[in-house]
Amino acid sequence: MTGYTGANARTPDEPNRYQKTVDASNRKMNVRIKTPEAIEKMRLACRLAADVLDMIEPHVQPGVATEELDRLCHDYIVDHQGAIPAPLDYRGFPKSICTSVNHQVCHGIPSNKRLKKGDIVNIDITVIKNGYHGDTSRMFFVGEPSVLARRLVTVTQQAMMLGIAAVKPEATLGDIGHAIQRFVETQGYSVVREYCGHGIGEEFHEDPQVLHYGKPGEGLRLKPGMCFTIEPMVNAGKRFIKVLPDGWTVVTKDRSLSAQWEHTILVTETGHEILTLRAAERAAQGVS
Repeated sequence: MTGYTGANARTPDEPNRYQKTVDASNRKMNVRIKTPEAIEKMRLACRLAADVLDMIEPHVQPGVATEELDRLCHDYIVDHQGAIPAPLDYRGFPKSICTSVNHQVCHGIPSNKRLKKGDIVNIDITVIKNGYHGDTSRMFFVGEPSVLARRLVTVTQQAMMLGIAAVKPEATLGDIGHAIQRFVETQGYSVVREYCGHGIGEEFHEDPQVLHYGKPGEGLRLKPGMCFTIEPMVNAGKRFIKVLPDGWTVVTKDRSLSAQWEHTILVTETGHEILTLRAAERAAQGVS
């Protein structure tokens, strides 16, 4: 579940730090450096979140209701001792996962609406295990997508990976945002600016805010032990969004398609570690 940077992108009870665009260089942040013990707990929580996405993949089919996907994910999470779905009742969110379909940007609420052939859907999973959060999301195709949808989803994933590649000690948050924004815009798409990645650990949303646009060399300098999400939201049309009357679901104003991918990242002494790799990604990277 994303952090907030826009005044029009919030729930009524959201704290002030999520209600306005923040220049991280001009405010005092409380960025928590994770201890080795905390990092091990983060790895466990993040592995579980990734496993949920692997579990749900075969169920994302035409005709399935997103509330059924929510039930399956909820049951899988709570079947792991000590784990709970973080979104459930978080500031009033009514479900255990977010399901954002087609022109929904983020925070879509699972419902009895059934997926159709050609839909694209983001499933956003956050779990709490042993007191620590793991947060990840990915896009799914429902049947065969359009050429536009497939390209948008691919570009968004590539943008996330370019942002991740910029993560290393002494790099800045602006380096991450710039890498994402530059690539997305050269592909003819736009980056949503009202929502951002976020620090994560014992709390769902910690400092820093990780914007998906920016300038090289600006913003917070990264240090080993920092842990945060990178989760760009990319629109096929213009970047502007609005929040539906349910107070949560964010959609593109021009009803263009939107896509999002998310990983939780640890800054290491030599670079970074992706904590939420799914099974296929672990195999591709030779990670056990």
